[in-house]
Amino acid sequence: MATLFISDLHLDPERPDITRLFGEFLDGEARTAAALYILGDLFEAWVGDDDPSEAGAFVATKLRALSERGVPVSFQRGNRDFLVGDGYAARAGFAILPDPAVVMLDGSAVLLSHGDQLCVDDAAYQAFRAQTRDPAWQARFLSQPLPARLAFARQARTASQARQGELKRAGTMETITDVAPAAVEELFTRYGVETLIHGHTHRPAIHALDVAGRARRRIVLGDWYEQGSVLRVDNGRFELDRLA
Repeated sequence: MATLFISDLHLDPERPDITRLFGEFLDGEARTAAALYILGDLFEAWVGDDDPSEAGAFVATKLRALSERGVPVSFQRGNRDFLVGDGYAARAGFAILPDPAVVMLDGSAVLLSHGDQLCVDDAAYQAFRAQTRDPAWQARFLSQPLPARLAFARQARTASQARQGELKRAGTMETITDVAPAAVEELFTRYGVETLIHGHTHRPAIHALDVAGRARRRIVLGDWYEQGSVLRVDNGRFELDRLA
């Protein structure tokens, strides 16, 4: 049985076909998996575990059914759904992993991360990330009425789109929003692993690296904006595939 890795689904009411595709994936291939790992940005936005989105309710039902079939489901928070909490995890039947996290896969240690913390050249984003991961900031935000939090999410999305437009016009989109090689090397060195799996950049690929004289592998998961994307790991084989 393969272990499955996905990320960056960005489920949103505006893209119901992708939510439906994810449901088919959970009802199909995922039912026979050894485990399922979701490495962040499952949702386009998440304003707290009282988020009223239909996608959230749909996903919770599907993931809980998968978990109850005996398929362990693990989740890492992303930059869009960093407020997913223990309440939603209980509803959906998954475990929340720290970021980064080391897991054993076919007898080898593998490092998992959403990947946004590796994009250190985007100073504006890293400042926003530091602010919004602060427990005091999160407590203040979650204490606000739901309409205020939903409005903040809409404003943040608009600001993110504007920022991407600025980077594209400046010709720096490809470099600023990708991982920094030095940050990747530091992570490999700190954890002593040979394989890193992450999402966030929407640049699916399997990269062969040399870090401190050791062969390493960095696997980038694809997004689900126009199709699905899954990494299958089985008996030491890593297969990155698209889902129609």
